[in-house]
Amino acid sequence: MKYVFGPVPSRRLGQSLGIDTIPLKTCNWNCVYCQLGRTMPLTNQRREYFPNAEILAEVQTALHSHQPGDIDWVTFVGSGEPTLHSGIGWLIREVKRLTVLPVAVITNGSLLYLPEVRRDLAAADVVMPSVDAGTPALYRQINRPHPQATFARLIDGLAAFRQEYSGKLWVEVMLVRDLNDTAAALQDIAAVLRRIRPDQVHLNLPTRPPAETWVQPSGEEGLLRARAILGDLAAVVHPAEGTFDLSGFDTVAAAIISIITRHPMSQAELERALSRWTPGQVRERLAELAASGQAQLIERYGIPFWTAAPAHYPDTAHSRKPPVSQPG
Repeated sequence: MKYVFGPVPSRRLGQSLGIDTIPLKTCNWNCVYCQLGRTMPLTNQRREYFPNAEILAEVQTALHSHQPGDIDWVTFVGSGEPTLHSGIGWLIREVKRLTVLPVAVITNGSLLYLPEVRRDLAAADVVMPSVDAGTPALYRQINRPHPQATFARLIDGLAAFRQEYSGKLWVEVMLVRDLNDTAAALQDIAAVLRRIRPDQVHLNLPTRPPAETWVQPSGEEGLLRARAILGDLAAVVHPAEGTFDLSGFDTVAAAIISIITRHPMSQAELERALSRWTPGQVRERLAELAASGQAQLIERYGIPFWTAAPAHYPDTAHSRKPPVSQPG
């Protein structure tokens, strides 16, 4: 399948059937922690990146091929920002007609200032936007947005969506050590969260390979500080455990490309996920994919990760932590 993958284990949604409506890496943010690498170039244009009918047909096939209990959620989660796909509202509504399973949208939230995007996401059961900063300066440091995706538009859009939306709003805060896990940064985030009024706040750590080599997850002290400052709504979301369903692929190469395009993985993780093939077959195909320019091996946290070749990751010499900006 080209657009639908899994179900895969999700930190918050159990076994999630993923719907990817955009090409790698179509996004209006260039987050320092992104597991899919740098965004090159930034894109802020909404359009139909893939045919809606083809996406929906794959969803229908995937739903029919799984037994009750195999899937907990159907999730729109792109190789970038899923709301850039102009047909996402139609797709959400059509998926709701196909299944009683709840539908989630994982988004950076930057386009929710647009009334049409708020209408598009209104039918989802849960919307999960990101708020990694409480000031424009830190927002630019961490999320490195398209010039049109301003901090004011992000917060205004989330506040407006909260007023209109009847579903659950779960905000994600990705905690990066020494950037947004300080007391001052967390107090700024708490101030904007009071305006947004989410139902839950999920504290996440960049455990997958971040775009920039200098990014480190917040430590235990930072997590405790975040929970204390952000309040009772905040909870740490631990890495997901579970199995990746790759049964829809006839070849090990196709299965590898599908999963590493959306979830960079270590070789050991790939061998476990691809257990229907032998470890030797997996290693052989990985070597072939690397030689043909379809996959690449990068190192983060001292661990080699396999990821799709089109993804952009800098080497150490060209990845430097930005200077601390003054508040404003």
